[in-house]
Amino acid sequence: MRPQTDTAADQAPADQAPADPAATDDMLATQPVGYWSGLAHTVVTRHLRDAMARIDVTQPQYWVLNRVNGGSAAPPSREELVIQLTPLADGPDEMGRVVDQLVHRGWLRIDAGHRLHLTDAGEAARVRLRELVTELRTVVHEGISDAEYVIALKVLRRMVANIENDGDS
Repeated sequence: MRPQTDTAADQAPADQAPADPAATDDMLATQPVGYWSGLAHTVVTRHLRDAMARIDVTQPQYWVLNRVNGGSAAPPSREELVIQLTPLADGPDEMGRVVDQLVHRGWLRIDAGHRLHLTDAGEAARVRLRELVTELRTVVHEGISDAEYVIALKVLRRMVANIENDGDS
């Protein structure tokens, strides 16, 4: 068997076009979802994180502030919060470090029962970040109706379910 040298064949099966950012509408159905979903994740996450970095905050810090805010739910312990948010994090140790950063910054406090609470400064930061995220969402969703957005997410959710239900994964 000789190695393939055709780069287009290396990128996609013969019945599927390789990822093409300039694909026309009639070609989109053959485009690889992994490429487009990955690209969307990368671009949107970078846009959000760059905007947050300009005000010296990270996306994981925002996650923690939102989770600690929690409304009427009991405040989480550090351990509970780390368990809840680690699947979103860049590594298993990140969320513990984020809690430490926010305590050091004075945005979180830990009570005698080891529960996390927002300080006034932490709540002010959470509100400011919520406003920023809302502004960024407006940019990302420009020209996309809520109905179109819901359809897109339903399609992605179905693809995930299809793969998880496959049994071979």
